[in-house]
Amino acid sequence: MGFRFDLFLFTIAVLSAPVLSDLILSKVDRRIDLTSQVVRITSTMKVENAGTNLVSEFLLAFPDHQSENLAYLMAIPSEGKGKAKASSVPLPIEVVHPEGMPPALTLYSVSLPKGLGKGESLTLDVLAVYTHSLKPFPEKITQADIQLVVFQDSAHYLSPYPVKVQSLSVKLPDARIESYTRLANTKTHGSEIKYGPYENLPPFSYSPIVVHFENNQPFAVAQELVREIEISHWGNVQITEHYKLLHGGAQSKGEFSRLDYQARPHVRGASAFRNLVAKLPPRAHSVYYRDEIGNISTSHLWGDSKKTELEIEPRYPMFGGWRTAFTIGYGLPLQDFLFESEGKRFLNITFGCPMNEVVIDNLIVKVVLPEGSKDISASIPFPVKQWQETKFSHLDTVGRPVVVLEKTNVVVEHNQHFQVYYKFNNLSLLREPLMLISGFFFLFVACIVYMHVDMSISKSSASYLAKLQWDEVQAAIQQVHSIISRSLTIHDKLEASLRDLSRTGDVQVCKAARKAADGLFKELSKELKPLLAFLQSSPQAAQILPKVEELVAKERELQDRLMLKHSTVVDSYEKKSGGREIENRVASHQQKITALRQEVDDLLEVIDEI
Repeated sequence: MGFRFDLFLFTIAVLSAPVLSDLILSKVDRRIDLTSQVVRITSTMKVENAGTNLVSEFLLAFPDHQSENLAYLMAIPSEGKGKAKASSVPLPIEVVHPEGMPPALTLYSVSLPKGLGKGESLTLDVLAVYTHSLKPFPEKITQADIQLVVFQDSAHYLSPYPVKVQSLSVKLPDARIESYTRLANTKTHGSEIKYGPYENLPPFSYSPIVVHFENNQPFAVAQELVREIEISHWGNVQITEHYKLLHGGAQSKGEFSRLDYQARPHVRGASAFRNLVAKLPPRAHSVYYRDEIGNISTSHLWGDSKKTELEIEPRYPMFGGWRTAFTIGYGLPLQDFLFESEGKRFLNITFGCPMNEVVIDNLIVKVVLPEGSKDISASIPFPVKQWQETKFSHLDTVGRPVVVLEKTNVVVEHNQHFQVYYKFNNLSLLREPLMLISGFFFLFVACIVYMHVDMSISKSSASYLAKLQWDEVQAAIQQVHSIISRSLTIHDKLEASLRDLSRTGDVQVCKAARKAADGLFKELSKELKPLLAFLQSSPQAAQILPKVEELVAKERELQDRLMLKHSTVVDSYEKKSGGREIENRVASHQQKITALRQEVDDLLEVIDEI
């Protein structure tokens, strides 16, 4: 493996490093927990001052390949065997760069609670949490394969100080171990590997070990988590969490069979995870779980006065390399998280993710304060990037201040309380209700004014008179249109009487139809005269009048041609003329009638459009 050569080079580098002080570690007990995707190393060490000078700091050394994945580091005074003192608090830790150290090391300085004099000792518990330190091997597996991972470290405790006695235990999630480095005093017991004890180790002693083992625990990685905490002084704190989730284990290869997975999920999907549990604060309410498609119903919520738990299931089982995105939201009672102190209000809430199994590559926490908040500050128990921005929501005028906190490589140990302090005037609570009241008041006033004010155009204005004249012109044109249409109907009846004559030979009936048509034409002519006179006198009809006059003239010409045709046919029947002779006599009339009828129809369409 490639990392064995890196360990060899690293060993050569640290063996050449100098000793920093007269401190010695009389006993070191290291415990490495590999039961999840996160590596937790707890070291209980007894520090003694073998020199004469007072010592106020203690150095912790980490190889660079480990410090890159170091997510959390804590040191507290202890009573031994991992039992921290009841009154102890974590000691201050910072990165230092002492001279003469090899470039392959990263050193942290722990400030001791009090200086160690000659012969004095102190027991410390040091917790180091690493992410992305378990490397899948092989890197790609099928649905039916188990997930094997590789972990590398040192059987000797890497320290700039000499170590008298040191032991190491490695706790694995399962008793199945593919391989591990065997050194002197190495033994296994079930799912635990023990190295040591080793005695009288020089400073920077390093003995590489590699453990290859089965780990099918959920490798749930949130590539990005955006938590928005919105404070409403009307009694609610709204939490909205947007997840971009990835299975960070061995990549899945080959086809996925849901049938096999449903039948034997622990065999045909051992490396996949199906659900996650979010531990929400007590009295959480209005909980929802959804994605871009909509609400996801595969979730279960239960709780009591001490806790609320939400079990969520993605839409599909998560195999290595698979991704999903979803949103969780819930509300919290304001009185449980917002307090007052020294004239300021402050929010006291947890920082990290409510899902303990999830590792977060990039966490952004946005605390949205009420509009009008000022003198804003935040107190976080570990280093984060911090800035402020503004968010606009409903009924906002200047926007709501937002405190943005960003941190990478976040684990469950970061799920600590933090505080956001601000000042807020209670009168600002009335801003939005007053805006609503004022808005409705002015709306009602506008409605009253509208209902009581005559908004119509003055009846004496030129535009109003012109509109009335145009309405009269339109009415007259519609009446002309109706008269012409009725005339065309009479034309059709005359044509029908000629067809009946050719079928029955009854001349008297045809003459009666002609007489009735003459009477109707006279009545229509009387109706038409005053309309034409009005249009000729109205300036509003100047544009359309030529078309109307042309229409009337064409209809009269059509009427004359039709009457001439009718008289010719009747006379021919009375003279007992033959059918062929009749057709020849009326042929010229029929052609003209057809052309005129088409012109009349076209003029009617033009007038309709105008």
